[in-house]
Amino acid sequence: MNIPSSILTMLAGIGVTLISLWYGQNHGLMPIAASDEASQIDGLFNTMMTISTGLFIMVQGILIVAAIKYRRREGDNTDGPPWHDNFPLEILWTAVPAVIILGIGVYSFEIYNSMGGLDPMGAHDHGTMKMQARMRGSAIAATLSDTPQKAPQIGSQKLVALGIGASPENEDKAPDLVVNVMGLQYAWIFSYPESGVSSGELHMPVNRDIQLNISAQDVLHAFWLPEFRLKQDSIPGRPSELRFTAKKTGEYRVVCAELCGPYHGAMKAAAFVQTPEEFDSWVKEQQVASTPNFEEAVAVNPGELSDGEFLAPYIREIKINSEMLEQLHPTHH
Repeated sequence: MNIPSSILTMLAGIGVTLISLWYGQNHGLMPIAASDEASQIDGLFNTMMTISTGLFIMVQGILIVAAIKYRRREGDNTDGPPWHDNFPLEILWTAVPAVIILGIGVYSFEIYNSMGGLDPMGAHDHGTMKMQARMRGSAIAATLSDTPQKAPQIGSQKLVALGIGASPENEDKAPDLVVNVMGLQYAWIFSYPESGVSSGELHMPVNRDIQLNISAQDVLHAFWLPEFRLKQDSIPGRPSELRFTAKKTGEYRVVCAELCGPYHGAMKAAAFVQTPEEFDSWVKEQQVASTPNFEEAVAVNPGELSDGEFLAPYIREIKINSEMLEQLHPTHH
């Protein structure tokens, strides 16, 4: 049965398209999506995987078919037929990649903009939340003043906003939680200005608008949350920002994605997304642990206390009186 080449080409095209669409959605290469922004990034990644899978199958398929069909037969020592330039074909293989790249560029631009990352006129000025809410994509905290502020400058150069700020629907709102992130060789320090808590772990309530104000103490670092699909450089003397919403509770990774020294690979931390109740409980625990009295208490060696001194704080709870404590003296028989 002789099938026309046009029909074979159409069937091959349908097969390649179906395989590409399936693999583009089922590649399993991405970790769990733990933020609202992750689904948008995954959509872009899946689109690129679909296109690249189709191109890979097509190119490799043509190479295999050509290698088999046009191989040199046994006993044939003649030269192959001369090949002349094919101008329409050259236009085709130049135009198709250009259109694909342009389409992906526009798509990624829209995603970045919808996440709050595009604000070329925004400038950084960590301090207030009011201006930061007005200037999407900027890493600023704002003074509680309605007076417009000028963009900070280095010499005569205006600082362009770095990072991902508030999404369009949240650009007029202050974040639910602000965390200051400091990168230094070789650790991440997380400070919560509203509660005065500092920790080596990042804790966040689920389904809340979170803003991370990121900076560096020494060299260039990169703050990366793989499960959140977010990464932002941590630059000495130049604040940047990540603003997002965590949607799944659990423990996640914080990784430095920029070579920052010999122990760069060990610069990791844990990020915990908790229910609001669990987060509030954690904040209270950290506040108690940081009080001066608690520091004095944990500095005391219990082995140096007498039985009475050790049990004294628990007298009220276990209803022991002074006479019973006296009986615990080692010389008492």
